[in-house]
Amino acid sequence: MLLIEDNESLAESVRLYFHNEGHPLDWVNSVEKAQNSLSFDEFDLLILDINLPGASGFQLLRSLRSKGNRIPVLVLTARTEIDDRVSALDFGADDYLAKPFDFRELSARCRALYRRERGKASNDIICGNLIYDLAVHTAVVNGVVLDLRHRERQLLELFLKNLDRVLTKDDISNRLYHFDEAYTPNAIEQTLTRLRKQLTGSSLIIKTIRGLGYLAHVDD
Repeated sequence: MLLIEDNESLAESVRLYFHNEGHPLDWVNSVEKAQNSLSFDEFDLLILDINLPGASGFQLLRSLRSKGNRIPVLVLTARTEIDDRVSALDFGADDYLAKPFDFRELSARCRALYRRERGKASNDIICGNLIYDLAVHTAVVNGVVLDLRHRERQLLELFLKNLDRVLTKDDISNRLYHFDEAYTPNAIEQTLTRLRKQLTGSSLIIKTIRGLGYLAHVDD
C-alpha cells in the first residue's frame, strides 16, 4: 500500500499499525512523490489525503483515472463536507474515511477494497487444503493453524494474491519492505525456506523458476 499524507506523525502511526498487522506500507508526503513512486512500483491500494502541499489529492485521483489506472483508492481526509465526499467519489475514489478515525476501521475498509478488487465477499483465501484469513492473518492446513513468523505471513499472503504468476526477488522485496528499510541479500531466501517447510503437506507449492524468480501454484 502507498500512503500519501503530509502529516508526518499521522503517517508514522498508520505505517506502524499496518506493519504490526503484517502489511508493509510506504509513505510519501506529496502528489509529486506519489507519482514518482507509482511510475516505477506497483501497489495494491492507495490511501490518499486531499489537502497536500502543491497538487491536491483530487488532482492525483483525476489524473490516475484519466489514464485508466484502476488501483483502489481510499480517501483519508479531515474534509467532511458532503460536497467533498461527493467530489472524491465522482473523481474515482473507491471509499472515503474522515479524520479522526479508528485504525481498525481503516484496516477493515482496506480489506473490503481488496475483496472487492478480487470479486470476493469473504476474507478467506482458499487454496485446496490451505485457508488463509486476511483479517486475522492466520493460515490453516487441514485444520491445523500454522505457526508463521511475521515475514513468513507477509510472503505467504503475497504469493496467495499472485497465484500462478512469477514474482522476482525485486517484486518480493518491494512488497515486503519499506522504501527505507534495510534487508540482507539472502533474507528472502531464508524466509522462503522457512515458509516452504511450514507449508509441507499443503496444496500450495512454491516453485523456483530458475533465472526468473518464484511461482506459487495450487496442486489439486
